[in-house]
Amino acid sequence: MWKFLAPPAYKAEMPAEKVDSNYKKLRWQVFLGIFIGYAGFYIVRKNFSMAIPELAPFGFETGELSIVLSMNAIAYALSKFLMGSVSDRSNARVFLPLGLVLAAISMAFMIVPVTAIGPEHKMWAIALMAVLNFLVGWFNGMGWPPCGRVMTHWFSIKERGTKMSIWNCAHNVGGALVGPMAVYGAIWFGSWFYGSQTQYYFLIGTYAFPAAVAIFIAILAYILIRDTPQSCGLPSIEKYRNDYPKNYSEKHEQVLTAKEIFFKYVFNNKMLWFIAIANAFVYMVRYGCLDWAPAFLKDSQGYDIKDAGWAYFAYEFAAIPGTLVCGWLSDKVFKGRRAITTIIFMALVAVFILLYWRFSYNYTIVTLSLIGIGFFIYGPVMLIGVQALDLAPKNAAGTAAGLTGFFGYFFGTAILANIVIGYVAGSVGWDWTFVLLLAACALSILFISFTAKEERYLLQNKNQ
Repeated sequence: MWKFLAPPAYKAEMPAEKVDSNYKKLRWQVFLGIFIGYAGFYIVRKNFSMAIPELAPFGFETGELSIVLSMNAIAYALSKFLMGSVSDRSNARVFLPLGLVLAAISMAFMIVPVTAIGPEHKMWAIALMAVLNFLVGWFNGMGWPPCGRVMTHWFSIKERGTKMSIWNCAHNVGGALVGPMAVYGAIWFGSWFYGSQTQYYFLIGTYAFPAAVAIFIAILAYILIRDTPQSCGLPSIEKYRNDYPKNYSEKHEQVLTAKEIFFKYVFNNKMLWFIAIANAFVYMVRYGCLDWAPAFLKDSQGYDIKDAGWAYFAYEFAAIPGTLVCGWLSDKVFKGRRAITTIIFMALVAVFILLYWRFSYNYTIVTLSLIGIGFFIYGPVMLIGVQALDLAPKNAAGTAAGLTGFFGYFFGTAILANIVIGYVAGSVGWDWTFVLLLAACALSILFISFTAKEERYLLQNKNQ
């Protein structure tokens, strides 16, 4: 591993009278750092979805663009898993901003296939789009693992569910900004670059403007984030809060080998596999709705990019209160039972998908349906992440979350949400895509239900 990524050495513990004030200050600081930093990743993450309807007039077809779209999810799935292992052995303060800067640069270069190659050489343009979107996805995979590392080192297990539900809203903040940035970035800056060639303005709003903002955010994240309490002269979070998990040991403070992480704590964990499979179907719904909303609303219903962009914004913004409510319900009402909370939320997602489908001609109902889907889908996304962190020691947290993320992004997003739904929409129409989304809701409920009994058993043991 490169030396500049290596975790900083632990410092001698500061005097006891200084610990509390420093811990409180730094916990707020690092939390703000990973919140802002992770929001930044979502500003340069799924922008290609907003570009798809604007690329059609250039002669690019839906099926071709669905392949480009899937490259982002495939790369993210692989990166979140593999780079998660690297993150577990890296300095989060460096790792996160590095990934964000590289993602922003890759996103900015997405302009090149359209302007420098163009539809005259469509095959090469599609190939370069696919490579660049793959890089965007790969570098985005460097966002979640360092945040998980920071979360497990700075926040103890009894407070982690609430803190994770708040932090998880970061990607909705970032994701919600993509639509308005695409609209207003084109309006404000499009003429600076392309003059009277208005057909190219969307490239600035969709790619260049978000990339510039993301680089600025990366600098802020570097200033705020710290790797571990021990690297700042503080005791471990478990010692500070006297909150030790059942399986805690001093070895959890050490850096594990890749072999130990994968084969001792991740691959042989049955519960982790159950939630990983469920996650694939949760992500199929999440991105099946999100990625194709602009194209569906424009192609099938005739909405313009501004209407589609605000509907996209509504979907993401609604997730913020939804995630907080989900976290509160799972902790306070269901006493830590994540499975039952996820089942209820996925059933409600199915109801709003049905409304979105049957009343897609009515923009008000479409917007309210997307708000409902966004409100309820991100709770299960968050809870599966929390379960992954809780099921593995904190020095393997990035890899554990990476496994569930791999299933979510590779199988759920790239294969099912991007490629399958894209080709189904192009071949037999949008109606069948909604049938697939409803089936995915049912399958996610089925697989997460397999964990309910064992989860109840583990909670009963914990409380004895």
